[in-house]
Amino acid sequence: MIPDDDLSRSLTVADPGDPGTTYVSLVGNTYAMLITGEQTNGRYCLIDMRVPDGGGPPPHRHDFEEMFTILEGEIEFMFRGEKHTVRAGSTINIPANAPHNFRNVSGAPARMLCMCTPAGQDEYFLRIGDVIAGADAPPPQLTQDELMQRRRRAAELAADYRSEFI
Repeated sequence: MIPDDDLSRSLTVADPGDPGTTYVSLVGNTYAMLITGEQTNGRYCLIDMRVPDGGGPPPHRHDFEEMFTILEGEIEFMFRGEKHTVRAGSTINIPANAPHNFRNVSGAPARMLCMCTPAGQDEYFLRIGDVIAGADAPPPQLTQDELMQRRRRAAELAADYRSEFI
């Protein structure tokens, strides 16, 4: 049986150009929190990722599904030790618990949508990154000490968000 409509929840329209969109600078990337776990009762989150040429996270894994749709550029995914190049227009799903990472190999900035289910990655990024003014705002100029603090915080909080670096 399908439950009754939950009238306490409203329609969500995600527009990266909306002034209310939260942008986070993390490892040189800019992430726009389009739809958060708070808006979906924790079911999923949707993040607009802008990745500079050569940018991407270190190898990691987590116990939730992660799907990427490449909007611009070319992204090289390392999945269980094998490289897969994914171009604009394609979608790739990373199964829960699988070791992976990605890198922009476009020679130019790339952009992709990332959906995580269940949500939580959005909250993690907000806790370990730096909120910035918008999609084109420069990343903060961090000292070596500040960079090390960010890395330590990411490692310390990873388990709370069902993730680990490998």
